[in-house]
Amino acid sequence: MTSQKSKAAAPKEAVLLPGRVVVVLGTGGTIAGASSTPGDVVGYQAAQRGVAQLLGALGPHAGSVLPQGVRLEAEQVAQVDSKDMSHAVWRRLAERAEAHLERPEVVGIVVTHGTDTLEETAYLLHRVLAPTKPLVMTAAMRPADALLSDGPQNLLDAVGIAATGDETGLSGVLLAIGGRLWAGAEVRKVHPYRLDAFSAGDDGPLAHLEQGALRLLRRWPPQGVPVPALGLAVLAADIWPEVQIVTSHAGADGRIVELLLDAGVQGLVVACTGNGSIHQDLLTTLLRAQQQGVLVLRALRQGEGHIVPGGSNVLPDAGGLTPAQARVEVLLRLLDRRG
Repeated sequence: MTSQKSKAAAPKEAVLLPGRVVVVLGTGGTIAGASSTPGDVVGYQAAQRGVAQLLGALGPHAGSVLPQGVRLEAEQVAQVDSKDMSHAVWRRLAERAEAHLERPEVVGIVVTHGTDTLEETAYLLHRVLAPTKPLVMTAAMRPADALLSDGPQNLLDAVGIAATGDETGLSGVLLAIGGRLWAGAEVRKVHPYRLDAFSAGDDGPLAHLEQGALRLLRRWPPQGVPVPALGLAVLAADIWPEVQIVTSHAGADGRIVELLLDAGVQGLVVACTGNGSIHQDLLTTLLRAQQQGVLVLRALRQGEGHIVPGGSNVLPDAGGLTPAQARVEVLLRLLDRRG
């Protein structure tokens, strides 16, 4: 009797074991954080728990968001507080994500990340990989051992979205956090403490997550708008260009730019006032930097809106990118030139 049951079960197992896969890549962050003082959601230490522990904490709930035949894999790519994110970790993450995306059985990727530099990492992955499968980033505003940690629900939501891209039609770099889904190319952190700490400026979220279901507000990527991928080769350089951010403000002048030029800076982002305006004394030095071959890009120092064309356009603008995202754009343009 036992032998007959084993033989009957074998064909089913042979189909499901290869199955389809969602790969969860861990990089650390608050979602993996822990505190020495119970209930402390400010003085904790980030990146204390591995991605396998985070998935293990979901218990049987993980299976509730996975379609039949889809299983989870976990890989620890890095273990850092995202304020300390580096170019080397970016390259490693992009490489591992690309390697898994190329596997035919992988239906989606989840990346656990800290919130501090998430908008930069998301934009970089968007520009370099432009994946045709969902690559869903997720994070938390409270550490893993908080009394009411938001990480488990965010991770569960991200896994479900990554596993069902073929049903929802969503692909590319996304962020699932706080019951909302955002486009990785648009999202930015706008609050240091609240659970709903992210926004996309004028663009808004892609969807709301309600009782485990997505209520789509708009498609991503937009239909008919292809997103070209720069490819991993753009990140291959051992030494990346020096790109810094300067800010226009009352009393600004060009001394900081002069110092950066002396230090060999190759790219500059200026965080602008108003509709991309720059203090005249700072602008004069920035124009000189541009003439010397430095790539200069304007971005808005506030968290919402796009630079509206018109007026003085002597320096190119970054549209609706934050200064931190615009810095990533300048980095990638300079790296692409080298290639």
